[in-house]
Amino acid sequence: MEEEIFKKCIFIKEKYSKYGFKKEKDSYIYKKEILDGSFEIVLSIKENHLTGKIIEKEFDEEYINFRIENQIGEFVSSIREEYVSLLKDVKEKCTIENNFISKQANRISNHIKEIYKVSPEYLWDDDSNAVFRNNDNKKWFGIVMYINKNKISKENKKVEVMNVKLPPELIEKLLKEKGFYPAYHMQKKYWITFTLDDSIDDKKLEELIDMSYQYTIETKDWVIPANPKYWDIIHCFENVKRIEWKQIDKVAVGDYVYIYVGQPYACLMYQCKVTKKDIRSVYPGIEKCMEIELVKHYKQEEYPFEKLKKYDLRAIRGPRRMPQKLLNILNKS
Repeated sequence: MEEEIFKKCIFIKEKYSKYGFKKEKDSYIYKKEILDGSFEIVLSIKENHLTGKIIEKEFDEEYINFRIENQIGEFVSSIREEYVSLLKDVKEKCTIENNFISKQANRISNHIKEIYKVSPEYLWDDDSNAVFRNNDNKKWFGIVMYINKNKISKENKKVEVMNVKLPPELIEKLLKEKGFYPAYHMQKKYWITFTLDDSIDDKKLEELIDMSYQYTIETKDWVIPANPKYWDIIHCFENVKRIEWKQIDKVAVGDYVYIYVGQPYACLMYQCKVTKKDIRSVYPGIEKCMEIELVKHYKQEEYPFEKLKKYDLRAIRGPRRMPQKLLNILNKS
């Protein structure tokens, strides 16, 4: 039972000490009374291995019936449920998962679990390839695979890689950087592959994963970046309420678009509504435009980037769905 629950887990001393495990000789012990104090669960952690037992306090003897599979009575089932519930709580609060081979893959996996409450799912026969899916709609936002690197480059060695979904224009830029490759086994226009061998900084990968996750959120609200160095966005709404903008993939009339203005402003500044789409573009390099109408103008100090990060908007390199957490705050303002 314990081995199955804590499979691929690493116990973190700081976490289980905070949880209440106390050092006794060469182990760390945690005790919890159940069923009005008539039984006591005793857990022990030693050398990254957890063992446990239940003591029937009246007789000071170990109770083992809960481990027998064919014991299914109401009493023994309640004890088993208490024990399993405690084990799962310890797993959640005292461990990190060690699902993959490379250290970076495990760090990224634990970041995803902490931020999005998503664990890797092994959909194939082996345990070296896994997907990460949005818990609400089961859409994929990441795939980790253990492959020979000669499938994506000229190097002949085994490596863990990850696929994420990103805007095509960002993919084009990233492919010029070290560690990024055309998507392996996925649609190359919208997906990209990167290695999990510490050739790319964790923080950068976390931002890209966040962008990929946003593609799985089905809201009607978008956020797009605007660079004031190339377009005087600050003054464009002074004389008109409607402007044309490069059309967002999958946008619909009636959707809301929030405009993030880059440096030196670095803040969310406008809320607009899409009033038309599929407008033939007269701008070089742009196929279609949408018409957006100004709804609300935010002051520079209302939603600076540091505040946006607290509400799950950590990367704004291209059009993306508005995080629900931030949307809830905006709707209250």
